[in-house]
Amino acid sequence: MAKVVVFGLQDTAELAHYYLQNDSYHDVVGFTVHEEYMGDEEFRGLPVVPFEEVNNYFSPSKFRLFAPMTARNMNRNREKVYLEGKEKGYDYVTYLSSRVSYCDNDIGENCFILEDNTLQPFTKIGNNVVLWSGNHIGHHGEIKDHVFFTSHVVMSGHCVIESNCFFGVNAAIRDYSTIRKGTLLAMGASLVSQETEEWGIYVGNPAKRKGSKPSYEVY
Repeated sequence: MAKVVVFGLQDTAELAHYYLQNDSYHDVVGFTVHEEYMGDEEFRGLPVVPFEEVNNYFSPSKFRLFAPMTARNMNRNREKVYLEGKEKGYDYVTYLSSRVSYCDNDIGENCFILEDNTLQPFTKIGNNVVLWSGNHIGHHGEIKDHVFFTSHVVMSGHCVIESNCFFGVNAAIRDYSTIRKGTLLAMGASLVSQETEEWGIYVGNPAKRKGSKPSYEVY
């Protein structure tokens, strides 16, 4: 069991607190957020401390962090916080719901994997990945760091998802696909080709790239 400090004060942090307290062996002992976003000194009955000084309140030798933030800025905001925590010397916990179909997959740290996900054998998941409820993660694939799946996404077998990608609700990709860094696959999009362009936005069925703006300028 780890004593955990959760980053954030909004919905995702509140959900993380609920899941960790009710469906894990970890114990949430406080929250942290950048000082400019501090408000009340308590959240969910626990202390809130500035992230800039979190070491002074919760030593990295005794506590772990958990930062399951949203996908804003194509996961780069969550990536930045994750890396700042590593620089401060913290290890991160991962939350894996007890209601996940799990096959001894290799899963990194600071992952938030909610109920009803199916993780088939021989697929690896990197660090700082969010899998919201009800996704199918196919066999012999890899999801790299700082990726966000919403819900009811189908990732077929032998796929590679590079870092900073985002998948909207009901998106789907065919087997042996390579989803390049920063790809945004919109809600309901179905990708039948097997490769995307970095930082591209894909919409429709079959999915096509929309516009020339990089995804981080849109989402």
